[in-house]
Amino acid sequence: MTSAQLATGTLAPAVTAIRLSLHVLAATVWVGGQFTVLGLLPTVRGFGAEAPTLVARALARILWPAYAILVLTGIWNILAIGGPENSTWWIVLWVKIGVVLLAGASTLLHSKTKNRRAMAVWGAVAGLSSVVALVLGVFLAG
Repeated sequence: MTSAQLATGTLAPAVTAIRLSLHVLAATVWVGGQFTVLGLLPTVRGFGAEAPTLVARALARILWPAYAILVLTGIWNILAIGGPENSTWWIVLWVKIGVVLLAGASTLLHSKTKNRRAMAVWGAVAGLSSVVALVLGVFLAG
């Protein structure tokens, strides 16, 4: 939504509302899912040795589609909005793209490793990079 739309009280077109809603919903699932499972992990461990693995697999069935939707709607956002002539905006966009790739790669590495320490490190990188990507998206929205 542009500042002119805000000033005049006009609504975003339906396609814009759908695009942005899908992007925000997917970000909520991706970032919120990671932090929710982090908060639940101590309790889940009490259910047995296999419980964390089972919960992680179940979560992956939700998180990875959300990540895919984030990437697709992110591309859609760029194509729909373009970007200002401002070179700073483009620099932030490219940094965000790198951080999004880091978030996906570190989440994948977190899920594939068997080493407890590596799992903790990749999980921390995944969570932190996901939050950084979210914040960069807010900056890009202007």
